[in-house]
Amino acid sequence: MARGPLDLWNEWGTRILVLLSLGFQVILHLFAKVRRRKASSAMQRFFLWLAYQLSDMTATYAAGQLFFSSTPQEHHLVAFWAPFLLLHLGGPDNITAYALEDSKLWKRHFLSLLVQVLGAGHVFYKHIIGSGILLMLAAILIFGLGVAKYGERTCALWFANFSRLRSSLKVLPRDKHHQKFYTEHQHGYDNSNAELLQLAHSLFHICKRGIVDSVMMVDPDSLSELDSLDNTTIQGLMKDRERMWTVMEMELSLMYDILYTKASVIHSWFGYCIRAVSPLAITASLVLFQLSGKDGDSQADVVVTYTLLVVALVLETKSLVGALGSSWVFAFLCATRCNWLRHAALCSGRWHWLRQRLGSLRRSWPGKAIITRNSRRWSGTMGQHNMLQFRTGEMDSTGHQLGSLFKMVGLSESFERRYYSWTVEVPEKVKERAQKVDDIVSTGDINTMGMLRYNWGKMALSEKKYPGLYMELEDWHGVDFHESIISWHIATDLILAAGQPSGHDAADGRVEAVRALSNYMMFLLVDRPDMLPGLPQNWLYKKTCTNLDDLCKERLVGSRGNIFTALKRLFGPRHHRRCLNPSKLEKELAGIILELPHEENFNYYETPRLMYARKIARILRRRDEDAVVVLLDVWTDFMAYAANRCSREAHARNLNSGGELTTVLWLMIEHLRLIKGDATKVMTSVPERPWSFPAEILT
Repeated sequence: MARGPLDLWNEWGTRILVLLSLGFQVILHLFAKVRRRKASSAMQRFFLWLAYQLSDMTATYAAGQLFFSSTPQEHHLVAFWAPFLLLHLGGPDNITAYALEDSKLWKRHFLSLLVQVLGAGHVFYKHIIGSGILLMLAAILIFGLGVAKYGERTCALWFANFSRLRSSLKVLPRDKHHQKFYTEHQHGYDNSNAELLQLAHSLFHICKRGIVDSVMMVDPDSLSELDSLDNTTIQGLMKDRERMWTVMEMELSLMYDILYTKASVIHSWFGYCIRAVSPLAITASLVLFQLSGKDGDSQADVVVTYTLLVVALVLETKSLVGALGSSWVFAFLCATRCNWLRHAALCSGRWHWLRQRLGSLRRSWPGKAIITRNSRRWSGTMGQHNMLQFRTGEMDSTGHQLGSLFKMVGLSESFERRYYSWTVEVPEKVKERAQKVDDIVSTGDINTMGMLRYNWGKMALSEKKYPGLYMELEDWHGVDFHESIISWHIATDLILAAGQPSGHDAADGRVEAVRALSNYMMFLLVDRPDMLPGLPQNWLYKKTCTNLDDLCKERLVGSRGNIFTALKRLFGPRHHRRCLNPSKLEKELAGIILELPHEENFNYYETPRLMYARKIARILRRRDEDAVVVLLDVWTDFMAYAANRCSREAHARNLNSGGELTTVLWLMIEHLRLIKGDATKVMTSVPERPWSFPAEILT
């Protein structure tokens, strides 16, 4: 008699769930690194998000199945899988939180930890006790390891919580001997990138305090020496702007580790012990299981059990190798109070030798297949969104119809952000401008709270540099930062589309930089509104889009594109090496806006942003100053203002999606404040430092 679906599920359901849970762990191990890259495809991020959401659900549901089921004697191996589910709930080392908000739920994870451990203990007592001494010992080893790994994940979420980070930083967690040790061992590496990463660790406390807006309490007697060490390091880096920029990128990657991975618990005594014991415990369990009697066991259950053991051994070995080869080990050794260990590992060069050997293993074919190599460098890309391209793109009936389908299911805004936004490599001229942000800091325009004193654009259009220009543009500059971005963005397109100013051509680096910065600030306004200061003003953007739509419908003729090209544009990677040049329709629309004053029936009060943009473009084109140079100064000023005034939590949140150019710029300003003599948030009281687990890693 044929069995029904329910009978098949009763027999195979638990096996399927356990293997699914294992599969999700493998996916998380392999794909977690895509969050460090802005240019990663939407499909990669979707699979990672799906695996993250389903991994806990699947493991929890499978554990519930084991808890409530009455396992027959021939399936008693199924109970041995319960400890593995705890191991899966602990998750991989390279992802604990998918979003910043996950760390706020650490109490929920702690409660889940208690419930799952009790449930697994019940299954262990009910079905494993009495099943043979060898199988029982194997289960005990995996059970203990699973509890430790699940506890690690909960602790990592707790340590990544902003309130916890802030409280741990109130007392300066470093001393002058620790800082000097960093300096003395600057040249322990054989390549410049490794040396810069070492410097990033030594200055990382600045990034942590800035990101959580912490107040530090230090002994005033040691403050001057500590600051002197920091100042010397930063001033040395500022001699080479590229090196300084690289260190900022690396510090942000370290911040990513703290907020979104297990780094805060891995690189402690407890974490290293767990990683050293894990492969040994799993190997011992594998041997014990091999030696245990399997008479009467289902062949399918035996295969599933071997699969769980072998894959767990591979993943835990990968975790051990990754932990030992991490630069966090150097930070741990510098911070440890065990002087004998520090000198045995660093002064003798043993750890540097070990890291070089592990680096060679990473570069080998087996290493590339097993070990995930995390880049410490920022992706070097910037998002782009252009309003004229967006609205003229709607003239393409294929794209418009595709957007209508997404609108029917309430995803029109997601479609627009994905379809009409892209990324480009940061132009050299933009990076050069960002690296010279110390010119802004040196003017004394940073207040004691670390905020720029002047409004957006005012410094760029200073009377000394461009006499009378700011006063002439003041009425059209915009009363809100978001409004100014829209007005200047359209004005930039009007100026560039009207023809390259004298002395410039299409290959001019400044023209490319202006276009990239203009599109980038518009990208932040549309795709990352939390990365701009002030409340989001989405209605300004929507109203301006409506105004542009009216012009497009009246003056332009649409076309029909290829559906396959449209789908590739939607789901494929949207990355370009250089800025995209404006299309013919964009240039036509720019010309129409420039000529609007000649239309008698045009109502300017219904289109204020277009009017402002037209006015700005006309003023800049008729003045003696080079319009491209003015625009480059203005957009650099806008970017610095956004970086400095953006909320710190927004900077931290976007590290999870590859990070932003403005975040690197903000961190550079935080460092430069120290050497420019601006007020550092210091309180000269030294409360007794409480012990907390693990204190070393937060240094």
